[in-house]
Amino acid sequence: MENLLEKISSYNIFNYLLPGTLFAFLLPLVTTYNIDQKNLLLAAFAYYFIGMVISRIGSLFVEPLLRKIGFLKFSDYGDFVRASAGDEKLETLSEVNNTYRTICALILCLLVVWAYGGAEQRWPMLLPLTPYLLGGFIFLLFLFSYRKQTSYITKRVNAHKRK
Repeated sequence: MENLLEKISSYNIFNYLLPGTLFAFLLPLVTTYNIDQKNLLLAAFAYYFIGMVISRIGSLFVEPLLRKIGFLKFSDYGDFVRASAGDEKLETLSEVNNTYRTICALILCLLVVWAYGGAEQRWPMLLPLTPYLLGGFIFLLFLFSYRKQTSYITKRVNAHKRK
């Protein structure tokens, strides 16, 4: 267990574990749902996974939306890779940037779950469909996350080939 804790990066803590834990803590404050876990080991894994989901929502929905409306402008990825080699602080700044995006996604997720809870009360037939809708959404979320990550890897390889 100690080796596992040593391998958890600050990125994993601030972009997965923290948002997942905050989501679990805030959820019963804004909705009727409660996903609190009494078993600490189970809680750590569950909240980490919830944080991964929230982070992916930030990556696949929040970021593209903010780029589309012109709120964000990104540098070319190849330029980022080359600049990272000469600026050690850039990786840290990028990690903090992703944390902010994930916190935005956390707030969005709480609002969506709150709205869905209202929809469940208005249309009770949603209740038995909820596990299937959630499972399908998570599958598609990670499917598109996989595609996006593969694209980043390809861009990074291509950027290194141009060096």
